[in-house]
Amino acid sequence: MLALLLAGFGTGLSLIVAIGSQNAFLLQQGLRGGAVVPLVVICAVSDLVLIGLGVSGLGAVLGRWPTAIGVIAVGGGLFLLGYGALAARRAFRPSVMNVGDERTPLRKAVFTCIGFTWLNPHVYLDTVLLLGSIAVAHGDGRWLFGLGAGIASAVWFSALGFGARRLAGVFARPAAWRVLDAVIAVTMTGLGATMLLSRV
Repeated sequence: MLALLLAGFGTGLSLIVAIGSQNAFLLQQGLRGGAVVPLVVICAVSDLVLIGLGVSGLGAVLGRWPTAIGVIAVGGGLFLLGYGALAARRAFRPSVMNVGDERTPLRKAVFTCIGFTWLNPHVYLDTVLLLGSIAVAHGDGRWLFGLGAGIASAVWFSALGFGARRLAGVFARPAAWRVLDAVIAVTMTGLGATMLLSRV
């Protein structure tokens, strides 16, 4: 039982700990001292739902319907390119930059977080298809494996969102925010372009 939980935890953590759009956005919001709690909940619960769908066997169904992933890829790619352009604008034009004491309105942050979560085809590939396939291979223990992956997701997003404030001293300078926005712009633009080019 414990071995299955740990296996799921390790696999889930290895898939989620990466520089991606969702992680970059949550880090940014945590640094700004925004409403981190609802964002962490959205990220963790969304992952739990997607993992559950994968463990239940939906991954096999999606694997036979590539059109669905294609539609998500196009929408997600455009969304990421737009967000990347905004981050680049803040990085190159300090006058429009949101410094640390300017927080994103809750409603906007929530909808942006939902977009980063559900419009990202990699989320479906990693959690529903890949993680789901690995879980199903464990037979009757697949739900324990999935639970371990869900716990890993909750732990990671909590650490990222709440732990970001420990870097507040570094980001007390506007120059640090410009660097962060530049990194976010490159990350979002690269991911968005990759998604769109994969459908060409």
